[in-house]
Amino acid sequence: MNPENARIPKRNNPRNVQPIKTTMKMKNVIITSFILALVLSSCADKNQAPTAPPPPVLPVLAITSANTITDSEYPASIQGTVDVEIRPQVSGNLDRIFVDEGAYVSKGQTLFKINERPFREQLNNALASLHAAEAALINANLEVDKLAPLVQNKVVSDYQLKTAKASQKIAAANIEQAKAMVGSAKINLGYTNVTAPVSGYIGRLPKKQGSLVSASDVEALTTLSDVHEVFAYFSLGETDFIHFKEQYAGSSLGDKIKKLPPVTLILADNSAYAKTGKIDMVDGQFDKTTGAITIRATFPNANGTLRSGNTGRIRLGLNHADAILVPQAATIEMQDKVFVFTVGKDNKVTKMPITVIGKNGTNYLIKDGVKSGDQIVLSGIDKLQDGQAIQPEKLTKVAEVTNKK
Repeated sequence: MNPENARIPKRNNPRNVQPIKTTMKMKNVIITSFILALVLSSCADKNQAPTAPPPPVLPVLAITSANTITDSEYPASIQGTVDVEIRPQVSGNLDRIFVDEGAYVSKGQTLFKINERPFREQLNNALASLHAAEAALINANLEVDKLAPLVQNKVVSDYQLKTAKASQKIAAANIEQAKAMVGSAKINLGYTNVTAPVSGYIGRLPKKQGSLVSASDVEALTTLSDVHEVFAYFSLGETDFIHFKEQYAGSSLGDKIKKLPPVTLILADNSAYAKTGKIDMVDGQFDKTTGAITIRATFPNANGTLRSGNTGRIRLGLNHADAILVPQAATIEMQDKVFVFTVGKDNKVTKMPITVIGKNGTNYLIKDGVKSGDQIVLSGIDKLQDGQAIQPEKLTKVAEVTNKK
C-alpha cells in the first residue's frame, strides 16, 4: 500500500470550531462598521451645502453729464491751390524737355520745346501775304487819286471812281486779314515753347524727347501743382452738418465760417500736420448719392511738405452741452457694437449697448444706452457675464469733464 494514497482518518476536534466562529463574527462587525461609515459620510455630504466663491470686487463709475468738445475725424483729400495739366497747343515733334519729374519750376519757365520750323514758315507766309495786301492797298489808293480829278472835270463817269473806292476798301480789308494771319502764326510759333503757367511742382513725364505730340492727345505732357497752399476737402453728413452750423453765431453761413476755429490735419502716419488750417468754403449743395456736403479747409504749405494727391483726416472740434462721457476702457466691442456693464441696485451687472457719436481724449461721447446717474463697471469686464453679481469698490464720482486744449 502506497503511503501517499493512504487516507488520514478525520478526527473530531471541538477545539478548532470555536476559533472559526469567532473569526466570522469579527469579519461581520468590520463589514457592518464600514457600511455604516459610508452611510454616515453620505448623509453628512448631503447636509453640507457647497461653498460658493465670493463675487469679484470691481471698480464702479458713476456717470455724470458735462459740457465738452469732441474731436471728430473725417477723411480728406488734398489738392494744390492750382492743379493744371500741361498740354501742347500745337502738333509737332517734342524737341527738348527742360525739366525733370518732381522738379520745382517758376511761373513762365520753359518746360518743353516743340519743333518750331513748320510754324516759322507759316509765319513767313503770313508776313508775305501781309506785304502783298499792303501793296494792293497802295495801288488802290493810286487809282482813287487818279480818278478823283477826272470825275471832277467830268472826263470819266462817277461809276469808275466808286469802283476804285470799293477796291480800295477791299485792299484795306485784305491787310487786316493778313495781319490776323500773321498774329495767328506768331501765336502758334509761341506755342512751340511750352512754359509753366504757375509756380509749382512737376508731375510725371509720360512723353519723351522725339515723341509726336498733339493738342488732341488723351495724355497730358505733365501736371503742375501750385502747393504753396493746399486745399483739404472733406464731407459732412446731414446730421453732422446741422450740428456743425448750430454751434456758431451768425445770420448766414458765410458769417458762421468766419467764426469757425482752426482745424487740424492728421497725416497718413497719424501725426498732426504742423500748421492748422481754416475752413473757407462749404459746397452749395449735398451730393445726392452720398447724402453729404463737401467742405474745404486751406492749409499753408510753404516748405512743400504736402503734395497734391496726399490723403489724411480733418480733425474737427464740436461743442456738446450736457454730454455723457464713458471711458473707452470701460467698454467692450462685439460684432461692430459697443457695450458697457451697468450695475443695478442688487449689484448685478447688465450688458448694455451704447451709441457712440464722438471721442474726447480717451472717452467716448454717448448718444444713448446710458444716462447721467447710471453706474458702470470701470475695469475687469472681459470675464463678466450678463446678470453676474459683483462687489463694487468705493464708488468714484466723475467730476465735470472739459476738453482742455
